[in-house]
Amino acid sequence: MTAIENETCRITPLGASDLQQYEQLAGEIYQLLSDELTLQFLPEKKLGSVAAAKSWLNTALLNFHSGRNQVHLIRSKGTGTLLGVIDLIPPAVAREHYRLTKYPYFIEFYLKSSARGNALMSRLLPKVAAHLRNEGIDELAAVANRQNLAAHKVLKRSGFRLQGKFDELQDIYLF
Repeated sequence: MTAIENETCRITPLGASDLQQYEQLAGEIYQLLSDELTLQFLPEKKLGSVAAAKSWLNTALLNFHSGRNQVHLIRSKGTGTLLGVIDLIPPAVAREHYRLTKYPYFIEFYLKSSARGNALMSRLLPKVAAHLRNEGIDELAAVANRQNLAAHKVLKRSGFRLQGKFDELQDIYLF
């Protein structure tokens, strides 16, 4: 995925150029993935240290370059501050973790709690989904905890349609 922008943010794939700011990025990833509000419905994703964030970042870079998960960074255009992360999960990787009848690409997104409440993801996600469709990804899925009303709202506003239960805690949406 190439860069996607709106008036305030820029989404770029994690890549080799990010290694130039490795320490800073690891700190930003730690802030994001240790934020209680960000991970309220995904406590299993919580990182306990900057060292864990570095490991997460190293894995994300390796996955990206080996054709697995593709992590994208959401940054403020004004300050360059990391606001969130989008993770694109290809069908082959989804097959390793889920038992489904059909395997679309999955998209996950994490947004800093300080960036919540201003419809940022509702403005960005439709652009991301449309871009991915133009890149040949015809079916895109997202999973949301039933208690996470904000995620459900974002997905619906972004053109995703509720398909039903994914598991005992989550629902699945398709774009």
